Order: sequence, then C-alpha cells, then structure tokens
Amino acid sequence: MVLKHIAAGVLDVAYDEAGPPDGRVVIQLHGFPYDIRAYDEVTPCLVAAGCRVITPYLRGYGPTRFLAADTLRSGEQAALGHDLLALMDALEIPEAVLGGYDWGGRAACIVAALWPERVRGLVSCNGYNIQNIAGSTRPAAPDIEHRLWYQYYFHTARGQAGLAANHHAFCKLLWQLWSPNWRFADAVYDETAVSFENPDFVEVVIHSYRHRYGLVAGEPGVADIEARLAERPLIAVPTVAMDGGGDGVMAPTGCAGHERFFTGPYRRQVIPLVGHNLPQEAPREFAEAVLSLI
Repeated sequence: MVLKHIAAGVLDVAYDEAGPPDGRVVIQLHGFPYDIRAYDEVTPCLVAAGCRVITPYLRGYGPTRFLAADTLRSGEQAALGHDLLALMDALEIPEAVLGGYDWGGRAACIVAALWPERVRGLVSCNGYNIQNIAGSTRPAAPDIEHRLWYQYYFHTARGQAGLAANHHAFCKLLWQLWSPNWRFADAVYDETAVSFENPDFVEVVIHSYRHRYGLVAGEPGVADIEARLAERPLIAVPTVAMDGGGDGVMAPTGCAGHERFFTGPYRRQVIPLVGHNLPQEAPREFAEAVLSLI
C-alpha cells in the first residue's frame, strides 16, 4: 500500500486511494481503536464495481499529522466532521458516498447532516452517531453503562497514563471485548496497532472521551459546528444503517429506533454475530451496502 498525503484543514492527511480517478467516489472512515486496514477487503469489491475509493487515517492515527504544534489535539465530533469536509475540499470531491463506523461513522453522519449536498449516500454502522453532549450526564441502564467502562477510565489521570503506557495491550483487549465472535490473528491486530504509535494518539483519544461528556473545552475553530450538532440535526441523504449482532460495546438493540433521525430513504441491516469492527468482520456485506447507494 502506497499512501498519499494532502494538506486538509489543520492536518496533513495520509490516505489510501484506489480505483479509477473518474469513478464514483466512496470515502471510508475508521473508528477507535482501528485504522484503514479495516477496509482491506472492502476496497477491492468497490474498485471492481468502478468506484474511486479514498480511505484516510483519522487525526491521531497512523501517518496523519497536525500541521501546527499549537493546534489543540482535539478528538471532538465537530473536529472529526470538519476534517472530513476539509479532505473532500482539498481533493476537490464535490460529492461522495460516505461509509464509516465508530469515530468514522460519526464524521460521516456529521457531514451528511450539515452538508447533505456533498453526500450521495451514507453507510453508518450503529446508525445516528452524532453525540448528544447536553444529555451525556443522564445515566443509561446498568447493562449498558458497564460496556462504557473504558470511557470513564479515560476521564481520569490514571486512565490517560494507562493508555499511554499500555495502548497496544489495552486496544487489543477492546478488540476482543467488542468483537467476541471474531477470532482475529495477532498479526492482524499488530498491523493496525502500528497506527496507535502516532505521537498524538493518546491526547486525541483522551480529549474525545472527555469532550463528549462536557468535561473539557472544544476546539474554538469548530465551535459553530458543535453548536449546530447540539440541535441534533436530521439526516436527509439515503442511508443504510448497519449493526453487528455480536457487537460487544453497543446496546443489544443497536440502532433500532434511530430511524427518527433520518428523513430520506433509510434501511437497517443487522449482521448476525459480527462485532463492532463491521467492515473488517463483514467486508462483503459492508461493500454491498455501499454499492446499493452508488
């Protein structure tokens, strides 16, 4: 894999590009704690169908870097959404099908909600991923709260130190907990874990999980986007919402009921036994969902 780089917003974005330059554009976005290898088996399916496929490393992952030393290493949702929009602008992509999960699904949902003219279609694992920060202090049922232990750990100094000291083992544990039916090889994990050596990984991750609970301030440059997201904007673009039936971090119901946030064509698909890393665990199903929107 030969990566490309482009200055986009506050980042030098590293990304993989495959397929014909005049093909229908698909942008694939990974989550935490994963990287672009999640799409290794999705991309060839899309290229075979004539798509131009862009798969970037998010801020804090792999070879993507901040352009300035004094930029806040924010992991907030508005920053992720802005990064995606800036990448599309830098690559002069007027419209794309967006696909993602976890952090990447959130970025895709944000652009689809706020800039629908730039989005031909959306594949979002776990449905509507825009955070309700104002409601973040309301507790969920205990069987859901215990799944979020890692987030509360990250709220503490001990958690930040723990991630810094043990990020390889820590993130591997999350893979195991979140995809209990996926028997991935150590080598598969290690290929992705290299991305966690990014010098900004820990800071971006910690900021993300603190900001979503209102515990730290956000990046001033995206405050207007965050204000718009606080209004819980609806998504009007054609959408496929996907859930893994064996997702170990999400509620057992997945995104059931999220259709209220979507005003355009919408369907939900549940893939039995598959965990949180849906594109890597079920690449054929994910690719088919994307192609249904081309």
